[in-house]
Amino acid sequence: MRPVYITRLSKFLPNDPVSNEEIETVIGKVSEKSSRAQIAVLRNNGIKTRYYAFRDGKSTHSNAELAATAVQALFDEEIPIEKLQLLSASVSTPEQILPSHASMVHGLLKVPDVEIITATGACCTGLQALKYAFLSVGSGDKDIAVSCGSERASTWMHASRFQAEADSLEQLDKEPIIAFEKDFLRFMLSDGAGAALLQDVPNKNGLSLQIEWIDIRSYANELETCMYAGAVKNEDGSLTGWNDINPAEWTAKSVFSFKQDTNMLRGNIIARGGDFLNELKEKYGLSADKIDYFLPHLSSEYFKKEMVEYLEKIGMPLSPEKWFYNLTKVGNIGSASAYVMLEELFYSGKLKKGDHILVMVPESARFTYGYMYLTVV
Repeated sequence: MRPVYITRLSKFLPNDPVSNEEIETVIGKVSEKSSRAQIAVLRNNGIKTRYYAFRDGKSTHSNAELAATAVQALFDEEIPIEKLQLLSASVSTPEQILPSHASMVHGLLKVPDVEIITATGACCTGLQALKYAFLSVGSGDKDIAVSCGSERASTWMHASRFQAEADSLEQLDKEPIIAFEKDFLRFMLSDGAGAALLQDVPNKNGLSLQIEWIDIRSYANELETCMYAGAVKNEDGSLTGWNDINPAEWTAKSVFSFKQDTNMLRGNIIARGGDFLNELKEKYGLSADKIDYFLPHLSSEYFKKEMVEYLEKIGMPLSPEKWFYNLTKVGNIGSASAYVMLEELFYSGKLKKGDHILVMVPESARFTYGYMYLTVV
């Protein structure tokens, strides 16, 4: 492996930020009633503003457009986009099943033929896509690669997507209230995109981030599904996918909505990440004094206190000044979150050569964790 550097970072957050008070004016109210879950969810997650590619009942950008805009921002006359050799894209919320998300982004970029790959899943896909680009450049197969993450969850969360289920409940003489496992995520997820330019040489002028390692671990062999979409969860913990469900039920049961088992989330998300980090501590000789900035992808500030306690438990106490995240300003952007955090820190003026950055990305879909370690050069 030759050294690999992140030399540029970019982000694209669509439209003006949306405050907590404005959320339902954008994504709507199911049955014209404010959500019962909204106040409690927003109080716990700590998010103050977020971004939506959605206004007046219509999308303003496709997911592919969000990603393409972020990617284009990485290039200029010094490094023209025509030099791109690999596009590695990650996503949880593509517009289509086929073609792949990376194909759609490439089609919008109008660049020459390049290699593409799509990492599809939940939050950890951002690091999975980045690792593919890292290994491609490090092996010498490519010299210039882009990795990106993008999400457009707003359309998935719009009230219109749940109205058929509410109407169905009402016909059964039940209150048309959407279950918490679905309503919960309507106030957690945001839209946006982030991208990173990877090269085999650092910037001639200014700082770069050398990728030391990226390590990812799945716990799907031990744990059942926690967050899902396009399926229903059965009593035995298995999933029945949309293609084995009567199409009439797709809307009547909001099959394609995001759903999350919050009890499973609370019981596993911190512990699994902490145990994995403890292993990485031994594997790479990692210690708290070798971390200058800790960038955790938090889905909610609710978990921060427990995370602090777990870091202390495994002998990795990180003081408050080392923590850097922007959840409260940009919301949870899934696969794009790590890129958007890194972009803000990279251009903040805080970094100096020799600093070390640890990025942490959890994923609750069926519990995957990813960590990345960077050196500022």
